[in-house]
Amino acid sequence: MELDKLTLRQIKEVQALFGGSQTKANRLFDDIIGEYVIVRSRNEGINCGYVKQADETGVILEKARRLYYHKPLDTNLSWYEGVAMSGCSDDSKISGIVKQKIIIEDYSILICSEKAKEVLENAKTNKQS
Repeated sequence: MELDKLTLRQIKEVQALFGGSQTKANRLFDDIIGEYVIVRSRNEGINCGYVKQADETGVILEKARRLYYHKPLDTNLSWYEGVAMSGCSDDSKISGIVKQKIIIEDYSILICSEKAKEVLENAKTNKQS
């Protein structure tokens, strides 16, 4: 094989074999690794935690909690976007912290503010009723 005669397509194929080529989606997901986020998914509902891994097939959260019922701490905000900005109110219902949660389905991610991260991490765990 003459390296100086490789086509661009052949070079990309060789790069892909060694992990040297990343798609736009992978670079997008790389930017959120380590961030404290809220994830909304079809079957798993609303969860928060630190992103360990993410791609188009799913996300792995560490120190994850499920938000069963949530209202933003700042009453001028709404929905889970408001929770990502201000944290949750005291009457929100949140699960205990699990070491790791894997969500494999369609999902969206919101990066939390520092204030929201602090509130969510320290929110009281909802007791079973």
